Amino acid sequence: MIDLIILDFDGVILESVSAKTKAFSELFSGEEPEDLSKIINYHLENGGMSRFNKFRHIYSEILDRELTEDKMRELSENFEDIVKNEVINSPFVSGAEEFLSGFFSKIPLYVVSATPQDEIRDIVKEKGIKGYFRGVFGSPETKASHIKKILEDTGVKPENVVFIGDAKNDWKAAAENRIRFIGRVCDKIPDTITGLPDVETVVEDLKDFEMYVKAYML
Repeated sequence: MIDLIILDFDGVILESVSAKTKAFSELFSGEEPEDLSKIINYHLENGGMSRFNKFRHIYSEILDRELTEDKMRELSENFEDIVKNEVINSPFVSGAEEFLSGFFSKIPLYVVSATPQDEIRDIVKEKGIKGYFRGVFGSPETKASHIKKILEDTGVKPENVVFIGDAKNDWKAAAENRIRFIGRVCDKIPDTITGLPDVETVVEDLKDFEMYVKAYML
């Protein structure tokens, strides 16, 4: 039984992972090529992590420089300036529009993203899909804490909740709340999910996910 569905956003609803990669490349374009390569690899290997935590790691572990509050603010503002329109203009994952429009009236749908909350809500509104979701949540709160709050507010049993994500951090948030996890794995995004325990299944796109959900509704 599925009583509630939670979706990650980048790489699950929109093909926007490359937009975030482009933003990191532009933001740190002045660094040494070796450091820039490490920054991009870290970003790609840690999908589902907030940009703020990535900035902290980049400065402390790769650049070995102090990250002041002013610099964090500057990075965050510049990153948003670069990425927001890129994400809005990203295409939907195959089957995403059809899935959302077909299921929002049948099963409560939520977005839980690592993107800052005001920003992800603006993006959802600009894409014309705001009405499909009971709630849209982002950082600085963690995905795990948002999922916990959704469970508390709705009273839905964890075993009847499905979270679909494309990164190990999504899997961790699901595992922490003991809800079911579906991985989106395709050649457009790095696969950090295959081989993890307790992944219920993997799908290539939202067409596959729709077939999975329908099987539980029969």
